[in-house]
Amino acid sequence: MTLLDSAPTFTDVRVPRDARAIVLLLHGGAVHGTQPVDGRNLSWQRARWLLRDVTPRLRRDRIGGVLLRYRVKGWNAAPGGEPAPVQDARWALERLSEQYDVPIVLAGHSMGARTAVAVADAPGVRGVVALAPWLGPGDSADHLSGKVLRAAHGSMDRITSPAATAAFVERARRTSDATFTDMGPVGHYLLRRVRAWNAFTVASVREILAAPPH
Repeated sequence: MTLLDSAPTFTDVRVPRDARAIVLLLHGGAVHGTQPVDGRNLSWQRARWLLRDVTPRLRRDRIGGVLLRYRVKGWNAAPGGEPAPVQDARWALERLSEQYDVPIVLAGHSMGARTAVAVADAPGVRGVVALAPWLGPGDSADHLSGKVLRAAHGSMDRITSPAATAAFVERARRTSDATFTDMGPVGHYLLRRVRAWNAFTVASVREILAAPPH
């Protein structure tokens, strides 16, 4: 049995009993990597900090938060198959749909944002909050058709491309409500202007849920 035969893990499940919506948070990763994601993983830790900051504010609006931990670190794209985190996110959406009959917003950082875009066509998903996303010219915006995309990127990011994110948003605008926010001279890891990143996430989740469903 390999790691990819196991199941991903929900961590930091913060869903009130009267929840009217859920944010599924998807952390970053790497292009390749079969190492297991554990509590020492920095991408998962950053996502956990984000979730722990934004969920108390979202709880006032009866919005819960759940953090998914992938099985392995890498995107690991292969011909004819879905990347590993995309498989994990689809598993998570199926489980959440079974347990909660409420709309879902996907929020992801870096590879997590790319994963969110890839599964945005799942039933119940209302939109995506993409933080410093890893998106390129080969990424399709089709899964966002009829949904809402709120993307933000820092101009000093040298890991993923703000220009590529802006171009993706332009493509997405053909079929979805999509906007791009310049976070200013900050890098990739959400470690500078933390309050601004967290405030953007909270505001974007509220905007997405306030938009008429398609």
